[in-house]
Amino acid sequence: MTARMEESKAGAGRTIISVDAMGGDEGPATVVAGISHSAKKNPDIGFILHGPEDVLKPLVSKRRHLHGRCEIRNAPDVVQMEDKPSQVLRTGRETSMWSALESVRDGEATVCVSCGNTGALMLLSVMRLRKLTGIYRPAIAVMWPSRNPQGFNIMLDGGADIRADAKDLMQYALMGTSYARNGFGLTKPRVGLLNVGTEEHKGRAELKEAHDLISANARTADFEFVGFVEGRDLPGTLCDVIVTDGFTGNVALKTGEGIASLISALLREAFQYSPLSRLASVLAYTSLQRLKKRIDPRRANGGVFLGLNGTVVKSHGAADATGVSAAVKLAFELAETGFTEKLAARVASASMLDQDAATNKSDNGETE
Repeated sequence: MTARMEESKAGAGRTIISVDAMGGDEGPATVVAGISHSAKKNPDIGFILHGPEDVLKPLVSKRRHLHGRCEIRNAPDVVQMEDKPSQVLRTGRETSMWSALESVRDGEATVCVSCGNTGALMLLSVMRLRKLTGIYRPAIAVMWPSRNPQGFNIMLDGGADIRADAKDLMQYALMGTSYARNGFGLTKPRVGLLNVGTEEHKGRAELKEAHDLISANARTADFEFVGFVEGRDLPGTLCDVIVTDGFTGNVALKTGEGIASLISALLREAFQYSPLSRLASVLAYTSLQRLKKRIDPRRANGGVFLGLNGTVVKSHGAADATGVSAAVKLAFELAETGFTEKLAARVASASMLDQDAATNKSDNGETE
């Protein structure tokens, strides 16, 4: 159920989002501006904001849309981008990141949003929120702009763990389909397994094993498995969910962000080339703005940590106010759909199916 803060004026029947104010490259003022923008657009959101109270209080007081909707929790320390996750786990109890996760763990908030150190955030999330029963490795699901009707494809893992064996990739498929159902309303998501080619004989051994596992579970888990897909299918229409390991996924994600930035820069350069091209840019202004929004990484900001007893949204470290607001919007939508509970039920159901299959195999006298 959506957490409510009965005694806090930030609650007031709203969905509460716990926000780490100190993790972003642009500082707490940008985070406060982002949540203020979200509060202006959505009256059903309240916030618990974590960080040094003496820093946050003046920033919040200047944002009228946050009046009565934002509770500040004093957390004097900050997780720096260069901090090692293991170090944060040992000494980070007074940090804004730790405090933000505790609000979700204690049931005061439904989702945590942070722009901070990804490795530290994942480790703290796993240790404080714990993994869902049956989950081997959590994953980061990211949205990739695509030509599908929903406008985005889901790719996971986006960098939670550089390793993934066949069973991990199978669970990523289950978690990705649950995200697609609850986030995009897709009744039967299409899943693809990222590889260096679509032929079944290509790829590493764990990918071939994962191919067979995902294919075998597609019918019972009610999704369509399209088989191996390639990098060019990430923004395409062949599938809705792309499964890969965290190393490959993170490289692909950062490459995509770089290409989007390059396209924007080249377009600006092209339209500044001559007086005629500048006139053309004026005539094409509306179309160019539409294109800018479609390829703007800020508007797809927010990777979701899947496989935990609680929902965590990782915003890009360099996010501006627009990016922070996009991450908050995603957090709100996941909270409203009861995403974590539905994901837990799906994972538990899949575990039961695996147990039944193993029992039947044993009863039939089969051995592995």
